[in-house]
Amino acid sequence: MPFILTQQPSIGNHFLAELRDAQIQQDSMRFRKNLERLGEIFAYEISKNLSFSQSDIETPLGTATTPLLNEMPVLSTILRAGLPLHQGLLNFFDGADSAFIGAFRKTHKTGKFTIELKYFTSPNLNGRTLILADPMMATGQSIVLCCKELMRQYKIKDLHIVSVIASTEGLAHVQAHLPKAKIWLGDLDDELTSKSYIVPGLGDAGDLAFGEKV
Repeated sequence: MPFILTQQPSIGNHFLAELRDAQIQQDSMRFRKNLERLGEIFAYEISKNLSFSQSDIETPLGTATTPLLNEMPVLSTILRAGLPLHQGLLNFFDGADSAFIGAFRKTHKTGKFTIELKYFTSPNLNGRTLILADPMMATGQSIVLCCKELMRQYKIKDLHIVSVIASTEGLAHVQAHLPKAKIWLGDLDDELTSKSYIVPGLGDAGDLAFGEKV
């Protein structure tokens, strides 16, 4: 089962509510900041599932023992909408390496679309934990395609997928094609339109964060 933030008592639900609010989201700076805040919350929650070892820390007055991460995960995002969410994750996993993927929908005359990858850069992921962030899990096709490409090139140890809002259809698609992935969601919406927009959703995350594309 995925982790769903709205099923938890969390201040993160306030940030998610503001992301959905049609009036508040007109402030693109606040929209980006709320995505970043949620990235930080997801980083904190995911960290509870990572591997730690006890370490000695020398203070001015003695030695303190505390559990520290054995290894930073690698963070990845799908450009461009995922950048603020990625930054939030990076704020907490501040020693992490990053991978970036450019993917977009190519619409055909029939009205259907396919996902195409146009840009890809990554550190070595062999034996590493990967966290891939994409704000919207609509059909789930872009997430699956990007993860499959990364998994084709590298032997990833553990895969975490972070989305602010998912559709039930998109979640089912991701779970079917990436059954070992751990999924972290802000909220889960039931409806997906014929043009593959999540309802109630929040609109186009990339446009709201960075301006409308042409």
